[in-house]
Amino acid sequence: MKFVLGVDAGGTSTRALAVAADGTVLGTGRAGGANPNSHPPAEAVANLAAAIRGAHPEPAGASACVIGMAGTAKLTDPVVAALFDRTWRDLGLDPVVVLTDAEVAFASATDVPDGTVLIAGTGSIAGRIRGHRMVATEGGYGWLLGDEGSGFWLGREAVRATLAALGRDAELGPLATAVLAEAGVDPADRRLAWRRLITVANAEAPIRLARFAPLVAVADPAAADIVERAADLLVATALATRDPGEDSPIVLVGSVLGEDTRVGARVRAKLAGFEVLASSDGVLGAAWLAAVEAFGEDSARRPG
Repeated sequence: MKFVLGVDAGGTSTRALAVAADGTVLGTGRAGGANPNSHPPAEAVANLAAAIRGAHPEPAGASACVIGMAGTAKLTDPVVAALFDRTWRDLGLDPVVVLTDAEVAFASATDVPDGTVLIAGTGSIAGRIRGHRMVATEGGYGWLLGDEGSGFWLGREAVRATLAALGRDAELGPLATAVLAEAGVDPADRRLAWRRLITVANAEAPIRLARFAPLVAVADPAAADIVERAADLLVATALATRDPGEDSPIVLVGSVLGEDTRVGARVRAKLAGFEVLASSDGVLGAAWLAAVEAFGEDSARRPG
């Protein structure tokens, strides 16, 4: 039986699907994270291989394999690229197409070849999709250089708003109260709390500011302002990748853009008039793109 393999290799977990030509799911596999930027490359490829073998005991029989991976930039390192190539040979996989997680996320939401993908989790990026491939990007520079509207950005703005309230000796609203509680800072002495919050925030890795992001869900004018600015920044990022008058779909991906989040709701409201979709599951997009590689776009079937 002809089959293909689709893999979604993230920072936390790796999932694989073996899918027959008619879209029937033949097997699933799961392993630890396989992002070579956040895991040692040897560990990343071991997790990839484990997930693939879990999906099908004979991966060499696959007609195609598409891997959607966070951290694809790491494969520009010749040593890392050689390690991954050796893993494909050991599995008997040929051909293997490695795409970004954004590309498989877009394909998980729609069959159309062109559009926009907007991702906002800990970081943020938008991509222009043409022919199922990302041909241009906006943002995605990381916490130091950008990631506007992301979980990191939201958390940083929440802390900054709290510091501003403490510095002005203003009333501490629900957002500031929640930030101080999360940071373990006693607000009784405002000046001491101001210094202590700065110390706590700077003592951790900068990306840890993202842990304050969920606190903007509180009913508070300062939180509402942060949410509104985040939505404006994310919408601007997405629209910057699009041609004038383009009517292709915009696919939203990531925890910040969930339908049940305040930022997600505001982004959807600001994109009224566009076809806005949500990515369901990146591994489904990877498997469908593998079917397109093997069987052609007209005969590829969605996993089901």
